[in-house]
Amino acid sequence: MRFLKNTLKIVLVLLALGFIFIVWANYTIEYNTEDYVTENLSKLPSEKVGLVLGTSKTLKSGGKNPYFYYRMDAAEELYKSGKITYIIVSGDNSTKDYNEPEDMQTVLVERGIPKSKIFLDFAGLRTLDSVVRAKEIFGQKSYIIISQRFHNERAVFLAQKKDITAYGYNAKDVDKKAGLTTNLREYLARVKVFWDLFFGVDPKFGGSKVVIL
Repeated sequence: MRFLKNTLKIVLVLLALGFIFIVWANYTIEYNTEDYVTENLSKLPSEKVGLVLGTSKTLKSGGKNPYFYYRMDAAEELYKSGKITYIIVSGDNSTKDYNEPEDMQTVLVERGIPKSKIFLDFAGLRTLDSVVRAKEIFGQKSYIIISQRFHNERAVFLAQKKDITAYGYNAKDVDKKAGLTTNLREYLARVKVFWDLFFGVDPKFGGSKVVIL
């Protein structure tokens, strides 16, 4: 009985510590990025490049993914406002039939953005990969990240830790109820940020340098 009680105490302590760390990670990321993410174009500096973080174009149900299309809206606004000259679309292309960068490029070209102004990063498997590759592969030490606010905060924080000057342009978010799973998953993703930084995790793939004039 004493063993069970001691085990329960240890479990409860570990759960409490885990909860505290989640709260701390979330606060730390929000605090350090508060002045760098916005939905107001006038508050952003002009940069050569905007980095769009990828997501699936469709939901598992087959319907349109609002996260994807809201990011396309934001990328279009940012480009047509003159705040950026080029766009890197970075996402997952891990299988032949799934290609986030090409899906994003197709939509942006349909909206009048020249194909020559869009660069595709097929190895943006994770936010960390997209952020670091924009610097290491595409040669950009400063840029504007385009995604929803919760995602931009994490991406900008990662960029800061990788000696990148990054700003976030917040795309419209999804209704909290509809995006509940995504928002809950984000808390764990923010914990993983510190795991990756502590262990020096690098992007999964490298590649040849891409010059953006």
